[in-house]
Amino acid sequence: MNETADFKKNLKIMVEGSPYTILDFQHVKPGKGNQFTRTKMRNLLTGQLLERTFKSGEKFEVPDVANREMSFLYKDDTGYVFMDQENFEQIALNDAQVGEQKNYLLENMECIILFYNERPVSIDVPKAVNLRVVETDPGYKGNTVTGATKPAKLETGLVVHVPTHMSVGDLLRVDTTTGEYVERVNK
Repeated sequence: MNETADFKKNLKIMVEGSPYTILDFQHVKPGKGNQFTRTKMRNLLTGQLLERTFKSGEKFEVPDVANREMSFLYKDDTGYVFMDQENFEQIALNDAQVGEQKNYLLENMECIILFYNERPVSIDVPKAVNLRVVETDPGYKGNTVTGATKPAKLETGLVVHVPTHMSVGDLLRVDTTTGEYVERVNK
């Protein structure tokens, strides 16, 4: 059992019979009255966002979830296909299960697949990935104003804002939690 005092990001809890993962929370101690916790959660089965306030000390069941490390193989008509490296079992996830993580998937990338009651429900990619620029406006010599950026389309289709000196073919590190450019990686 988990209590509101145990809340942290990515904690999995059961709310009204459905598994949720906590995205954000805030413990509130008002001057008058009891403490409470404001929580923003995502349903693991439907992907629906839920904002809820819980009284301090409320208890929650722990859902039957398991993480398995799998490799992304390819995308086809059935969805995104992943393979377990230990038993070579393959599974396909649909667009809803993969969500925004599709912008960071590269072939043979190691990912964590979350299973609820032996059914795959979501995916976690590494915190940062290296992606190549496939389309951007050319950078001009001398155009190095501090903080100036331009859009760049990466090999997965993701568009990020990068410094103006970046060009097609550059390898960039992208933060998967924010979707923002971090740094240029040596080729």
